[in-house]
Amino acid sequence: MRNLFTIQNGKRYLSIILGNLLITGAYAFITVPNKIVNGGVTSFSMILEEVTSINLTYLVDFITILLLLLCYIFLGKTFFTGTVFSCICYLVFFSILHSTGLALIVPPALGMVVAGTIVGFGYYFCISAKSTAVGFDVVALILNKKNPKINIALSMYLINMCVLLFGLFTYGMLSVLTGIGFTALQSLTLNHLLKKKG
Repeated sequence: MRNLFTIQNGKRYLSIILGNLLITGAYAFITVPNKIVNGGVTSFSMILEEVTSINLTYLVDFITILLLLLCYIFLGKTFFTGTVFSCICYLVFFSILHSTGLALIVPPALGMVVAGTIVGFGYYFCISAKSTAVGFDVVALILNKKNPKINIALSMYLINMCVLLFGLFTYGMLSVLTGIGFTALQSLTLNHLLKKKG
């Protein structure tokens, strides 16, 4: 029984690692170099920075800590431990991958399709391992826990869309339209995989 528990934990953490490698790889090599915004925590923080003049790093840190607290309070210890591990993976992997300077410079539409699909897979691996990517997926998972009829992927899409629409004046129309496409593909991919899992 103990060996099975260890194997299950190992599979869980491998899934979180794989999910974060996919997410950070897509961000570091595709979305950041091609200036594709996605409506996540960093995008939301950039909008707040414009409005409040508070340093971007402080805003990202504050929102991330707030989401971690919400995760612990509403999703429980299992999700929280997975999320803390996921957060560490994200920070380490993104720093390493982004520092390579490698970039896949492609037309915005192609970057949107490739990155949106990859990030959707990444979120799936994290969420299916009882973890979050320490983004607005925390809010979507809390809503789903309170009411299982609420679709996780659709909730994430709507939250990201709100962020993107708030950022219309900051980012410009092309970035927002690309972000909407990215978010739609990410959500569709995640929804398909979660439904397939059952």
